[in-house]
Amino acid sequence: MEADGRRPTKQPGPSSSGQLPTDPSGRATAFRPFSAPASPHMRAFHLAWLSLFSCFFATFSIPPLLPVIRRDLHLSPADVGAAGVASFAGAILSRLAMGPACDLVGPRAASAALSLLTAPAILAAGLVTTPGGFVAVRFFVGFSIANFVANQFWMSSMFAGDVVGLANGVAAGWANVGSGLTQLAMPLIYTSLMKHLHVSSSSAWRVSFIVPATFQIVTAIMVLAFGQDLPSGRYKRNNRNSKSSKEGLFDVLVHGLRNYRGWILALTYGYCFGVELTADNILAQYFYDRFGVRLEVAGLIAASFGAANCVTRPAGGVASDVLGRRFGMRGRLWGLWAVQTAAGLACMWLGRVGSLWGSVAVMCCFGVFVQAASGLTFGVVPFVSKRSLGVISGMAGSGGTVGAVVTQLLLFSGSEMPTQTSISLMGLLMLVCTLPVTLIYFPRWGGMFCGPSDDPDADEEDYYLLD
Repeated sequence: MEADGRRPTKQPGPSSSGQLPTDPSGRATAFRPFSAPASPHMRAFHLAWLSLFSCFFATFSIPPLLPVIRRDLHLSPADVGAAGVASFAGAILSRLAMGPACDLVGPRAASAALSLLTAPAILAAGLVTTPGGFVAVRFFVGFSIANFVANQFWMSSMFAGDVVGLANGVAAGWANVGSGLTQLAMPLIYTSLMKHLHVSSSSAWRVSFIVPATFQIVTAIMVLAFGQDLPSGRYKRNNRNSKSSKEGLFDVLVHGLRNYRGWILALTYGYCFGVELTADNILAQYFYDRFGVRLEVAGLIAASFGAANCVTRPAGGVASDVLGRRFGMRGRLWGLWAVQTAAGLACMWLGRVGSLWGSVAVMCCFGVFVQAASGLTFGVVPFVSKRSLGVISGMAGSGGTVGAVVTQLLLFSGSEMPTQTSISLMGLLMLVCTLPVTLIYFPRWGGMFCGPSDDPDADEEDYYLLD
């Protein structure tokens, strides 16, 4: 049987915990997200998604309080816009660095260290007094969502190829819900402080940031205390293979950057997850301005778009695994291209619908496809490179943030075009930037249009995640 990218696997055996079957390298060949975290695989899964959930919760804890913060700090629209771009810029840099960090020290230490280092920046949000300080805080707080790279690296290290797409999709999808929950929780914390503890408005929003910072610190300690990097235990790079043991950060980075597949997946992810981030920024205002709904109704519509992640992104991972088992790598690539193309078409349609309920229906359709495309992308990422898995994950993850920045600046920052036109053009960009998926080719497994190479001596170790 050839499980994922048409790579042969051996008959799975029971895990050491007796709860999950594993392949010869100890990675789980089954994924049971609702089981007790007794095995190291499921314990890593629950720690990974919860840790990233806390980072999303903390990173997006500032926007729901912006009306109050803007008034107290006398922020101009330009200041607010600069702070938003700064948060994306921080995420780009940290995601790029997180990949090599995972390759060198493992996902557990890298994840916990990032959470502990960025928690003070969240606390500092309550201490700022100037617009410049606010922009700086948004920049450093944005670093925390690089935990996404460690999340995906960890799942790829714990789960075998036939279920890795599902594991990656669920771990990221559940974590993404944190960005929606904080939109509801932070205003409640703020109003509760004023109502029950009689704290002034100016102090209440500052004190509120203690909650996300503490949450992030607690999850980081849990990762260190209860997690392990690999099924066999702690991460030691020299245990992975003898060739890698002689390599340092520069070698790992170069091997990843030279792999063109990583760059294509970064572009693809930039126009699924990056578009999703952009939509999160503009949908509430779009429905408020174009259809005249109340502010809370517009917020509810936009929140439903993000909340769907708990189902749609994992569904993309499931689809990638199913297609991989049935058609090999060709199935994974065709699935990614088809779903993201459908998302682009739905996005173009969204900008052209003139009725409220029609727009809501098309938005839901668009959300299903664009979020599933993110899961499908990371159903391919684990097979690109064994040597530089963290770098490839970091490149793809950074691509998502870069796509959001570019799309926001091109279409939604000071543009004279109507928002609906910009939304349709965003869909067109998705269609164009999905086409390079057709160029991805794996000598061992083939591509969308070509079969595998006939060369039996193809250098598998340099490129693929093997048993």
